[in-house]
Amino acid sequence: MTKKMIFNNSLNYIQSKVSEIVEKVSQNDIKKIKELFFNSNHIFVYGAGRSGLVAKAFAIRLVHLGFQTFVIGETITQPVQKGDLVVIVSGSGETIPAVMTAEISHNLGANVVSITAKKKSEIAKFADVTLFISIDYNDIGRKQYAPLGTLFEASVWILLDAMIADLLDSKNETEDIMRKRHATLEQ
Repeated sequence: MTKKMIFNNSLNYIQSKVSEIVEKVSQNDIKKIKELFFNSNHIFVYGAGRSGLVAKAFAIRLVHLGFQTFVIGETITQPVQKGDLVVIVSGSGETIPAVMTAEISHNLGANVVSITAKKKSEIAKFADVTLFISIDYNDIGRKQYAPLGTLFEASVWILLDAMIADLLDSKNETEDIMRKRHATLEQ
C-alpha cells in the first residue's frame, strides 16, 4: 500500500468513525451541560496529555464567547468554588490527576462534567453529567489508521466545537462578537 493510500484511508476512517461516535452522544446530556454553562459563575477545564490540549482549545473558544474560563493547572487560574463548572476530559476516566480534580471540585460544591470513553470511570463518580464518548472500535483499521486515543480526542474536539456553536446561538451572539474577544496581538 502506498503512503498516499494510507493517508487517505486514515482520513476516511477517522472521519467516518468520528461521525458515528458523536451521533451516539446523548442530546439530553448536551442540554444539561448547556444549562450548567449559563448557571455557573466561572468555567474551568482540565485534561492531561492530548485530552488536555482538547480541553484547552475548548477553553479558548469559551473565552471568545465571553465566559470567564480558566485552565486548571495554569499559574493564573483562580480557585474553584461552589457554583462554578468544571469540565474534565479524560479518555480512560482513570487518570489520577483527573480523578483528583473531579473529586476536589465535587467536594467544593462545583458542578462537574466528565467527558470520557469509560462510562463507569472514577471521574464519572464525581460528575453531575458524564458525556460518554463510545470509541469501542477494536478493528485492525483503528490500530492502523487511528492509533491510541485518536478517535476519542478527535471526537471530543468536534463535539466541543459543536457545543460552542450551540452556546453562540443561545447567547444570541455572532462570530464578529467573538472575534472582538479574540487575541488582538496575533493580527
